Amino acid sequence: MNIGKRIGLKIGKATRDAFGEALLEVGRQDPNIVVVDGDVHNSTRTEYFAREFPDRFFNLGIAESNMVGVAAGLAASGKTALVASFACFLLCNAFDQLRMCVAFPNQNVKVVGSHAGISIGEDGPSQMGIEDIALACALPNFKVIVPADEHAARALTRLMLSEPGPMYMRTGRPGVPIVYEPGAAFAIGKANKLREGKDLTIVACGLMVAAALEAAYLLQQEGVEARVLDMHTVKPLDVAALEEAAVETGAIVCAEEHLLSGGLGSEVARAVAQRRPVPMEFVGLNDTYACSGTPDALLERYGLTADHIAAAARKVLSRKTC
Repeated sequence: MNIGKRIGLKIGKATRDAFGEALLEVGRQDPNIVVVDGDVHNSTRTEYFAREFPDRFFNLGIAESNMVGVAAGLAASGKTALVASFACFLLCNAFDQLRMCVAFPNQNVKVVGSHAGISIGEDGPSQMGIEDIALACALPNFKVIVPADEHAARALTRLMLSEPGPMYMRTGRPGVPIVYEPGAAFAIGKANKLREGKDLTIVACGLMVAAALEAAYLLQQEGVEARVLDMHTVKPLDVAALEEAAVETGAIVCAEEHLLSGGLGSEVARAVAQRRPVPMEFVGLNDTYACSGTPDALLERYGLTADHIAAAARKVLSRKTC
């Protein structure tokens, strides 16, 4: 993957791999955790947990709606239930069950959608979860988290399993650039400021955090100092960090590997409009499904690169009034 190469970011593990490792680690400490998967445990990486705790792992086959119902029942019995599959299968196929069995009764179910975004590559549009964040954010009581790299995925998995209530975590297939040091601090609902800047703020999540840091480097060569926020929690948003960014930098660009409708940018725009409106630009999928191709080719074709973020920054700066 080419993202981050110009600034020397090394490619680390996929967030799905780090999630699986952290799940196993926490599972060893907490016998109350149970896992439900849809016959893709070798892809979601719940396989690590399944091998060590077969009596706490339930493979229900290609039946996402049933999986969610079973996980909700386990949670209602006092378990910390985690259900995992591809993001598009879980959120699209089982949305009604997530709504009625998990969100409405506020059950302690953790939902992990793997293989999200267009960076899964050659598998094509039927496998690409590009509307999952919007769907998860639409569920009352749900928290929605999107780790940027392997260290974020491990930390956020531990937090997800330790906090009560429904949560959705998005993970990806390819190895991604490392933007955090091991042991970096995270809190659900609080953005991480990865770079200071006074001219504008780039708000990103997931894979696009590395692209945002690379874009900030490109802009620095032009004398523009961009603040970078990793908004790893899309719901609830860190509105204090956004208001501070709007006041101090006067312009915001949002970047996400997701449809522009209903994703991170939509949530950020609503929060900013309510508190401190400033010029904004948005980098994401513009009302389209992607084709099949390599991750780098797809990110370039659909405008999800550092160069596209830098271009959006230049555009928003031309409209900045403060």
